[in-house]
Amino acid sequence: MYDYLKPEYIHAFIKQALVEDIGEGDHSTLASVPAGKIAKARLLVKDNGILAGVEMAQHIFHTVDPELQLQILLQDGQAIQKGDIVLYAEGKAQSILQAERLVLNCMQRMSGIATHTRHLANKIKHTKAQLLDTRKTTPNFRIAEKWAVKIGGGTNHRFGLFDMVMLKDNHIDYAGGIKQAIEQTKAYLQQAGKALRIEVETRSLEELEEVLAVGGVDVIMLDNYSLENMRTAVARVAGKVALEASGGITEATIVPIAETGVDFISVGALTHSAGSLDLSLKAFA
Repeated sequence: MYDYLKPEYIHAFIKQALVEDIGEGDHSTLASVPAGKIAKARLLVKDNGILAGVEMAQHIFHTVDPELQLQILLQDGQAIQKGDIVLYAEGKAQSILQAERLVLNCMQRMSGIATHTRHLANKIKHTKAQLLDTRKTTPNFRIAEKWAVKIGGGTNHRFGLFDMVMLKDNHIDYAGGIKQAIEQTKAYLQQAGKALRIEVETRSLEELEEVLAVGGVDVIMLDNYSLENMRTAVARVAGKVALEASGGITEATIVPIAETGVDFISVGALTHSAGSLDLSLKAFA
């Protein structure tokens, strides 16, 4: 699977984000804070939830200024509550201030996603179903959002369009049908010398039968199936192909869906609808 958490990818994201935020210079800080002033700050928790983004914060602080000293008190994936202190930072005041907003933006958003993911993952932990994220992410922020899902106990689906084949309804319609879409995909992958997993979306039990008749796919998506049809699909496939439930899945429906016996449940709301946890970075003597 594509390793999106390689240090070079994380650093590229951080550098782009710092350019967006700092631009030609942090004039507020440059104007008011002496260049040599050494200061301390602490990152405070103001909400209850699951912490995410600590490792990201370390990368950000050290990209801004490698000489900043960090004392980490809490780790990614830990339960947190209002009043906790996540970390202390010490070093040049200008560096702390320049890193502050990017650290908070990442950690607040990531912690919100991790909290929501953990909540849903706990609901289905008595089943075999794995909770998946989707590509419904914030442009240029996917690396942080997918990372947060992992921290929260979810499983990452494909990172982008390049690391897995997913034949959805539009692909199938444009290709001329399920059989054509799958066969053309197999020929393309063989010609390109790529060993990518293939997933096919189905909208009915009839389409499920079409996929099974062609064969050679890794995952079949059950899109907006009723619970009865999901159970029928699970019995029909009998473990020969992995099944993924998808489409409008909510906190109210996720448990009965997991209990049908599907292998995966994809939930776009993990990233596109999760709130943020309230965190702050405060100076102290």
